[in-house]
Amino acid sequence: MERKPLVGITADFTQLGAHASHTVGDKYVAAIVDGAHAFAMVLPALGDRQSIDDVLDTVDGLLFTGSYSNVEPHRYGGEPSTPGTKHDPARDATTLPLLRAAIAAGVPVLAVCRGFQELNVVCGGTLHQHVHDVPGLADHREDDAAPMESQYGPAHVVHLTPGGKLHALADGRDEVHVNSLHKQGIAQLGSGLAVEAVAPDGLIEAVSVVDAPAFALAVQWHPEWRHAQDPLSSAIFRAFGDACRARRAARTHTTAAAALA
Repeated sequence: MERKPLVGITADFTQLGAHASHTVGDKYVAAIVDGAHAFAMVLPALGDRQSIDDVLDTVDGLLFTGSYSNVEPHRYGGEPSTPGTKHDPARDATTLPLLRAAIAAGVPVLAVCRGFQELNVVCGGTLHQHVHDVPGLADHREDDAAPMESQYGPAHVVHLTPGGKLHALADGRDEVHVNSLHKQGIAQLGSGLAVEAVAPDGLIEAVSVVDAPAFALAVQWHPEWRHAQDPLSSAIFRAFGDACRARRAARTHTTAAAALA
């Protein structure tokens, strides 16, 4: 039986009681296992304590997850955060260099929410720290007091770029409804990124990497939530899984050819 591709899922570094922990939400794991049909592996936020080359030699794809933490503003030349802002420097030290290296190496990448913002920062872009305070932009935050089904329910439409990667995955639809659970967002678009979707207020909601050697897509919303119930979400994870399978097949072929040489 053909082995499934291995997908690394980025973890947050957080404190659970008295214990330092590396955590990943089950919804991301489920979307990789059931949506991408891949083997899931949690990737701890260890920075340079684990070699990027070793990580890329191990995985067939990477999912950069959402998080309650924000990228530290010094990473993109932003103003200091307001008091009480949650940061995760261990994650920044892990995901930012890894994301850059993965794209260059042709490792399939799917980035969600914080991961979407990480990709923009990696490409030299900047972030709004409080989208809801920017004149002309809407409030994209969820209602923390609402039930989870409401928090992750459809919040607004996004307009898909004609001829783009998301447009194709959406079977040519010009707009789709997405959830919205973020207070940060793209201010200046990073170099080498193509806009794939825009919210009605003009905020960029999805990007792809121009000329990337493999699948490299990032979305501000959360397609992993109830992924099987939404056609576009299902298509995103299916396409990501297919790209990871293609990388695994190519690596297996290369290894076999080297063994015969």
